Amino acid sequence: MTEPYSVLMTVYHACDAAQFDTALQSMERQTVPPDDIVIFCDGTPSEELRQVISIHQTHCGSRLQVLQSDVPLGIGGATQKGLAACKYDLVAKMDADDIALPYRCEHQLQRFRELPTLAVLGGEIEEFQSDPSKVDTVRKVPYSDAEIRRFAKRRQPFNNMTVMYRKSAVLSVGGYRPLRRNEDYDLYVRLLHHGYAAENLPEILVKARVDSDAYARRGSLQTFAGTVRSRFYALRIGFSSPFDFIFCFLGAFLMLILPTALRKQIYRKFLRSRNEKPKHP
Repeated sequence: MTEPYSVLMTVYHACDAAQFDTALQSMERQTVPPDDIVIFCDGTPSEELRQVISIHQTHCGSRLQVLQSDVPLGIGGATQKGLAACKYDLVAKMDADDIALPYRCEHQLQRFRELPTLAVLGGEIEEFQSDPSKVDTVRKVPYSDAEIRRFAKRRQPFNNMTVMYRKSAVLSVGGYRPLRRNEDYDLYVRLLHHGYAAENLPEILVKARVDSDAYARRGSLQTFAGTVRSRFYALRIGFSSPFDFIFCFLGAFLMLILPTALRKQIYRKFLRSRNEKPKHP
């Protein structure tokens, strides 16, 4: 028997309503549909977003919970509030502008059945700019628990929009903290540090939208500060080494000072896969 699960999405007042509609539909139409969908609106949503939410409320009925904070809480605060409202222990995270493949949650639920000790499970993503059928890059991630732990000492070991986790495990390590950047990495480090088991499926689970400003944001001062802060925390609790921290600091500083065009080339050439046939079951 399939374990019930919740879907958690945080939506911001500036989100594109059409993209949000597509993202939400992709989760509603899973081959194993969710038993509970939580939408947390961080700030007062636009009229267009309200209309999209209203249509989905009519379609989903009591399965759909909509919560709102008129004062923006930020990613960490909004996600923590939304998580608290999720009815089930298994929670599938989803971004408001991406597209989940139909089998995503079915395959994740199957792996949770096979490995009851599992706490966090993600997968690979295809990145696109405007047309989901035109794959720009693929972000691969380490698969096994041991590989994830090694990888996480320096880099984000999950594609966050693919993650399904146990709410009880997340809350046991303090949940999401109200940081300005790297809230998800901060959470995953704490879960791994406390010994929770993690894996990634070796297959594409989500088509992730990369807008024209993505590479500029990756070189912002806020991103640099968030990266250094989160990696220093990993060092302070003993999850990573001083050498890991120095490596991350230098890498983040390089991304800060490089022109956006060159930063984009480094991401696409060294941090992503291209021109490969993705694994679609």
